[in-house]
Amino acid sequence: MSSKKKIGILGASGYTGADAVRLLARHPNAEITALTANTHAGKSMGDVFPHFFMLDLPKLVEWEKVDWTSLDAVFCGLPHGTTQEIIAAVLRANPNIKVLDMSADFRLRDKDTYAQWYGHEHRALELQGEAVYGLTEFYRERIAAARLVACPGCYPTAALLALVPLARAKLIDVDDIVIDAKSGVTGAGRGLKQNTLFSEAGEGLSPYSVGTHRHAPEIEQEIGVAAGAAVTVNFTPHLIPMARGELCTSYVRLSGGATPDDLRGALEKAYANEPFVHVAKKGVLPQTQNVRGSNYVQIGVVADRIKNRAIVISTLDNLVKGSAGQAIQNMNLMFGLPETAGLEQIALFP
Repeated sequence: MSSKKKIGILGASGYTGADAVRLLARHPNAEITALTANTHAGKSMGDVFPHFFMLDLPKLVEWEKVDWTSLDAVFCGLPHGTTQEIIAAVLRANPNIKVLDMSADFRLRDKDTYAQWYGHEHRALELQGEAVYGLTEFYRERIAAARLVACPGCYPTAALLALVPLARAKLIDVDDIVIDAKSGVTGAGRGLKQNTLFSEAGEGLSPYSVGTHRHAPEIEQEIGVAAGAAVTVNFTPHLIPMARGELCTSYVRLSGGATPDDLRGALEKAYANEPFVHVAKKGVLPQTQNVRGSNYVQIGVVADRIKNRAIVISTLDNLVKGSAGQAIQNMNLMFGLPETAGLEQIALFP
């Protein structure tokens, strides 16, 4: 396809918006033509993120000033709760625009579950019903035909890629899943927060939102679809003192006489033709540095010393496959482009 798609990014001054810019700036089929950041309107991206000094990008503007009819797609990196009404307004202005939402506003299918976890009724119910959950490896055909894609959170992406094939194959007891998750501080956003200051987060490891994290119902929703029944998981996230990266250690009970080797085999079969999901060989442990800065996911399986249990480890870059990279992967599908376009960066190491 010779013509480039005209792309806008809502919330370009946040970390996910900035990573979308970083990746799209070298995408062979994309041209960034609109960038919004209401608090930084009038500035250049180089003013807000100095590492973009070499790029010729449009100035940041208020979202209300964008001509949405001129765009083919928009990536939304706005905070949760502020996205619904803005996306609804964008789609009213241009019903044909493709929307890649990187917030949590359209991920939950059930309106009551959304209200329970986010503290208010959904403000765009008709769009909530239309949105396609954007976990590329599981919803590829629906994403390709969608207008609005709700890109998964970083924790759900790592956990679900590791667990959904096992739940589908009935190799694990879905009523006994413990997910111990850790993420770099960019997962908390770019706003000033005491717990993400260097002197607070450095040289320490901190659990947060214990028993109340909003990614839990998202994980339960998708494992429940795979298992064909309602599921509740034990999910605890932790903040680790590094900028980007994520690792989920999932403890599972084996089912139906399955072995850890059966789990690895099921994952290898599920992802045999997937460009970005790599199942590690037996004895190889996934590490965040293996995927840093890339759209790749690495998954490993280890036998627990406790009988009939296994440990499944998955890792990704929370800003790439956990956010902007996966959104671009979905955009490629929506426009019939090669799925890997703009996303074949090798991990940055060391």
